[in-house]
Amino acid sequence: MKIAICDDDKKDIRRLRSLIKKYDDVNQIGISISEYKSGTEMLDVYFDGEKPDIIFLDINMGDIDGLSVAKRIREIDDDVPIILVTAFINYALDGYKVKASRFLIKDDLDKTFDECMDDICKDIRKKSKTIAFNCVEGEMRLKASDIILIETSGHKNLIKLKNETYQIYEKLDVLEGLLKGYGFLRTHNSFLVNMAHIRGINSYVLTLDDGRQLPVPKARYKQVRQEYTLFVGKEL
Repeated sequence: MKIAICDDDKKDIRRLRSLIKKYDDVNQIGISISEYKSGTEMLDVYFDGEKPDIIFLDINMGDIDGLSVAKRIREIDDDVPIILVTAFINYALDGYKVKASRFLIKDDLDKTFDECMDDICKDIRKKSKTIAFNCVEGEMRLKASDIILIETSGHKNLIKLKNETYQIYEKLDVLEGLLKGYGFLRTHNSFLVNMAHIRGINSYVLTLDDGRQLPVPKARYKQVRQEYTLFVGKEL
């Protein structure tokens, strides 16, 4: 596992490196650590193709702040866990906008770091797990995180990924049960949506990260918003 630390304070970098090494010693993951002393340095290396599995990103940096760095990364990578590390606690809304996985307060790192790593590693394992689907095209093993939504079309359901679509005759209720625990939300009788791909819900319309808009029935609207809000809260 590759972990990147980006912070313009050498002392804070050393502290995070020490916590990561202690965590790795206990859990035997096999972690390599890259250190970046500015947001610009981080972005230069990132856009050259150096892609970590987890990023610890300081918010308050001199050249370019961590939120701006996270926004640039999200333009090309929607999945990498970004943990925002800060001395302050008033960045929750901004963190939501860049899909931060967690916040860590610097003064509380010794108390919160291990739990944060446990959660992130669990999420990574879940996202990498494949699920077997008996599709019209044959048995497909798909990552739940790659599925954007499942849509009913006639007597079939369409499993939609970014660049592929598979057809399956299984009922949507059964597929909903199969994907329970993977962040999917039944927004409509005909739609089962991966909440990680939702960009907003407003005025009975759900917007996905590819720009597609789906109707949310009035009877479901309150529940859909509540479940999505809970999901976003867990992600933050």
